[in-house]
Amino acid sequence: MLEEKVATGRRKTAVASVRLRPGKGNVDINGKKFDEYFPNQLQRMVVLAPFAKLGGNQKHDMLIRLKGGGIEAQAVATRLGVARALLQEDAALHQEFKSQGFLTRDARKKERKKYGLAGARKRFQFSKR
Repeated sequence: MLEEKVATGRRKTAVASVRLRPGKGNVDINGKKFDEYFPNQLQRMVVLAPFAKLGGNQKHDMLIRLKGGGIEAQAVATRLGVARALLQEDAALHQEFKSQGFLTRDARKKERKKYGLAGARKRFQFSKR
């Protein structure tokens, strides 16, 4: 059976399920190739940032399932999932990842709209008369 590490990353409403397997560096995201799903070079760098310490992901194949959110939030959620999966493999990376900010879950979410207001904080126009 395959030795597989599974981890989850989240950001806003984006959820990334990351499966890390021994392999040649293939990345499959929702059935698409890595470069196809993240066309922006910066987004690809964000996702692969945890592998920079290891010298690339040539030893791992990644199967990633993404849901919700925008493309940027999905990239950050994937980075968190990859970092958590790598920690399962080698716990000595914890301090390095923590200092880089890879293990920090960005808890900011959209604030809910309140009744009597136009948005979360925006009010309707005030008329004195």
